[in-house]
Amino acid sequence: RIWAVDADLSKSTMTHLFGKEFPDRFVSCGIAEANMVAVAAGLASCGKIPFASSFSCFILNKGFEQLRVTVAYPGLNVKIVGTHSGISIGEDGPSQMSIEDLALACSLPGFTVLAPADEFATRALVRAAAAHVGPVFIRTGRPKVPVVYGPEQQFAIGKSIEAAPGTGVTIITYGLLVFEALQAREILAAEGISARVVDMYSIKPLDTDAVIRAAKETGAIVVAEEHLVDGGLGVRVAQAVVSAAPCPMEFVGLTGYAESGSPDALLDKYGMRAVNIAAAARKVVARKQ
Repeated sequence: RIWAVDADLSKSTMTHLFGKEFPDRFVSCGIAEANMVAVAAGLASCGKIPFASSFSCFILNKGFEQLRVTVAYPGLNVKIVGTHSGISIGEDGPSQMSIEDLALACSLPGFTVLAPADEFATRALVRAAAAHVGPVFIRTGRPKVPVVYGPEQQFAIGKSIEAAPGTGVTIITYGLLVFEALQAREILAAEGISARVVDMYSIKPLDTDAVIRAAKETGAIVVAEEHLVDGGLGVRVAQAVVSAAPCPMEFVGLTGYAESGSPDALLDKYGMRAVNIAAAARKVVARKQ
């Protein structure tokens, strides 16, 4: 029942590997993301499980009306995989940097939104998406990232993982910034600050229990994300915090569009590094005191 649908980027999204293995269940729609979403919706209406893939900025922006009308409204079983997300796409520049995708995906009623941190998380969450009945958006990136988990790690929609324990502040993040958050934890530990790191790979539904527990137990939260702070994970975490356990919060993220450059240079310039997360943690801990 699994089908792959792509928009002329299969060598970048790697769906060409599926097409090579299963050519009868692979559809190339050309440079027409909106139509691709509608094709995926048609497949889902016939009982198939389509995975429609493209760069996040193209599939969410160009295909949003179709995602809204042909997928979200009827609640069809379509899986959307956005690749090359965030500013770490690098030299391709701001026209292809998706920094609004989570806000758009989370705004669609009935959508599940997932953001894996590494290879093993991606493998597990693709399978979870296939098993889940209903529309799903999976956010993936372009650059190679450090492996955070082992193959035995379990993932479930609506849950999170406490990647490292801590009592003084909680860093909530996802994607490639999970590793940066773990590095920030080491910086803070050398200064006597105990930081908990939570990988909130399920952006929607959110693991509100983990958020509220972090707020109550550590009394301070930093949300770090490769996305606009307006409409990103930080907004969703803040909603959970203010509803049950208000505490000081800081946000590490983007406030506008980036430039073209190497992924490393961009992550440095726009404050997506461990040192930036550690600085936000110091600030929020000071506010707590």
